Amino acid sequence: MEQTDLRGPALVTAVRPATARQRAARAARNGGQPTLEFAERVPYDAYVHASTLHTLQQPLSDDPGEMSFLMVSQIMELYFKLTCHELREAQRCLRADRVWDALAPLRRAGLHLEGLNAAWRGLRWMTPADFERFRNLLGEGSGFQSAMYRHLEFLLGLRDPALIRPFRRQTEVYAELTATLAAPSLWDDVTALLARRGFEVPDEVLGRDVAEEHRPHPAVEAAWVAVYDDGGPENHLLLLGEALAEVAEQFGDWRWNHVKAVQRTMGAKVGSGGSAGLAWLQRSMARVVFPELWSARTAM
Repeated sequence: MEQTDLRGPALVTAVRPATARQRAARAARNGGQPTLEFAERVPYDAYVHASTLHTLQQPLSDDPGEMSFLMVSQIMELYFKLTCHELREAQRCLRADRVWDALAPLRRAGLHLEGLNAAWRGLRWMTPADFERFRNLLGEGSGFQSAMYRHLEFLLGLRDPALIRPFRRQTEVYAELTATLAAPSLWDDVTALLARRGFEVPDEVLGRDVAEEHRPHPAVEAAWVAVYDDGGPENHLLLLGEALAEVAEQFGDWRWNHVKAVQRTMGAKVGSGGSAGLAWLQRSMARVVFPELWSARTAM
């Protein structure tokens, strides 16, 4: 039984909710052994779509190392999406002034980014010669063209409207990126929260065009200095700052790991997508996520 929509009726018949009592009764009937017979599709596959996931790897060469490169790239795409999901949940909580509730998705986001960083280890075997065996077949394909990575950058406040131009002919993808760019970033929501909590954040910060990248402001930095001056256990804003710092740090680690991977596999060669490759990545690292959260530490 094929299933393509998690909300469709096929899933309802393949994955049936079960109570604790029903699970206990099934274990008793099975004598403690796992169920081996199903009238329909295996429930795990109906939920996870593992059989679909394992059809998505289509290497372009016969080189055995390409599968590693392809699958690690796909794993990273999934982590991008998962981290975006958590950041959007944190935004919903912050907009409702539920700072405590925002901590859990932010902590999960930090852990997902940690997993994302670990994925780079799967490519540490790759030398320039290894990459060159299939690189030409990629044509102009480049990680620079990852739409989900752009969503992640936009949510974190790193915004450049020009970077959605490659997706203009993918209308749905382009519309989604445009919507993310037009909405406040996580840092915009955090700054608005500080203003609602009584910190002096000027209108030029609160009313700016959110599609443009945030520029550090001394008033926002001063607000964070004041937040950290109160070290009491009920200071949820301080806990928020630390959760945000973990997200920013893990994301920074991912960018640095990307630089190291490029250095290892292609040195300073030009990028597949038309950029200067390593030099372009190194320049992009100068853009800081949650800048006042870091600069405030000098004044604490």
